[in-house]
Amino acid sequence: MQVDALLWLSFGGPEGPEDVRPFLENVTRGRGVPPERLDEVEQHYQHFGGVSPINALNCAAIEAVRAEFAAAGIDLPIYFGNRNWHPMAADTVAEMTAAGVKRALVFPTSAYGGYSACRQYDEDIVAARASVGADAPELVKLRHFFDHPLFIESFVDSVKAAAATLSTQDYRLVFTAHSVPLSADAAAGPPEEGGHRYSRQIAEAARLVAAGVGVADYDVVWQSRSGPARIPWLEPDIVDHLDALHAKGIGAVVGCPIGFVSDHLEVVWDLDTEARERAGELGMEFARAATPGADRRFAQLVVELVREHLDGAPARKLSEFPVAGCTVNGAICAVGCCEPAKRPARPA
Repeated sequence: MQVDALLWLSFGGPEGPEDVRPFLENVTRGRGVPPERLDEVEQHYQHFGGVSPINALNCAAIEAVRAEFAAAGIDLPIYFGNRNWHPMAADTVAEMTAAGVKRALVFPTSAYGGYSACRQYDEDIVAARASVGADAPELVKLRHFFDHPLFIESFVDSVKAAAATLSTQDYRLVFTAHSVPLSADAAAGPPEEGGHRYSRQIAEAARLVAAGVGVADYDVVWQSRSGPARIPWLEPDIVDHLDALHAKGIGAVVGCPIGFVSDHLEVVWDLDTEARERAGELGMEFARAATPGADRRFAQLVVELVREHLDGAPARKLSEFPVAGCTVNGAICAVGCCEPAKRPARPA
């Protein structure tokens, strides 16, 4: 395939205190999130000076991929765009169009399926191209990579490194990922394409990492829920789970943020702040495994995904789940796949 560029497409984050509220309003628009929940999350950002680490982490990862491209002889410029904050995807696609880009691959910074993790990026691509018009480049979104060997190997090593900091090797391995509404998780398309379901992909990635570490018994829990209380989400929450482990006499935990590719705010707040503080209150040792974004293998993973399109290289994967998530110009992989959660009507 002839390709002119790579678009690095991410979530976005505020760059200062004045950005926080408008950023959160962008994120939650149309989702019925109560203002008091926005107030709470705004304080999480303000705790860190109103700056999310996500943009800087993305820029560092992009530089690492540029270095790997150069080493691999891949001559592609990399553009950076976001869903919710500057640089916005639409502005970046306009920049690409002005530069003469006709076809670009798109790397979304999520390894998984689901609405927010996959389909919403398809919608971002459609909206960005529509904002530019007929001259917008063809955009081909790369596939899910939750079961890619390099992704799994990075997490395996980070779990081992975290465990080595504990005073005991008698610890409980707990995987965490961003919670989503149960209805959104169930919107997974036909059964034969069941690998699209977010929670199943999270469970499979956790299984692969645990096997690599040599741990047979572990937990998968959730964090960062933000919706109205009346809507059921994936549970249990990581902090509640620490309480349950403490009640069972567990004295040490390694938390692995399997659902995240970088140490952005939901990792440093929900795990490094809230979970760590709760573990301390319980007298429990807590070590958090690093995310793979700063690992050289993550940049190498991106190169491999790109080569699948440039050279027809085979897709490297460790699970039996179908290869999914590769779309052209935002087309949905399967009818009805990964639809947004439908909010129940408010009581009369």
